[in-house]
Amino acid sequence: MPGSSRGRTVVLFATSNKGKLEEARQVLGPLGFTVRGRDAKGTEIQADTTAEVAARSSREAADKLRRAVIVEDAGLFVDELGGFPGVYSAYALRTIGLGGIITLLRGSRSRRAKFVSSVAYCEPGGRPEVFDGSVSGVIADGPRGSGGFGFDPIFVPDGYEQTFGQLTLEAKCRISHRGEALRQFARWHASHGGR
Repeated sequence: MPGSSRGRTVVLFATSNKGKLEEARQVLGPLGFTVRGRDAKGTEIQADTTAEVAARSSREAADKLRRAVIVEDAGLFVDELGGFPGVYSAYALRTIGLGGIITLLRGSRSRRAKFVSSVAYCEPGGRPEVFDGSVSGVIADGPRGSGGFGFDPIFVPDGYEQTFGQLTLEAKCRISHRGEALRQFARWHASHGGR
């Protein structure tokens, strides 16, 4: 289990993504966690689901660091594109970018999409526990907002007119896929002997 510091649970988040780390602190901080980042995520395997990627990465990171860790993998799944970019979201962002997704959807009947997040917790030599979250919405006609990261400026969550890139960090974390997965982890941790 994660350690504790002055009554708070310390959890090590293996990630090189500062945006993800900031969101984890936003979500888990009020729940009694101190989140520390470490750039030690395991290998990102090619897999069909974010859960498989996160589980494998968390196992490698926990063994490498000899400490319990959480790892998160996320993807944007666009209905009209058969779920692309999905688990290849980071690669798609680097290669075709936001504009590439917009171009691929030009003339499409539907712009429906969902973000999926998988948070995996693993102890050294242990079996990962995986927690999934998702949020549905649509792809905007063009990027809007400078907040967030990744595909946030083109994703409009259901019930909102703003993209994730236009929402405040607090508002995004309340409804996001990552926020949901992290809250599930926190509930599991509390029920398994945590703080």
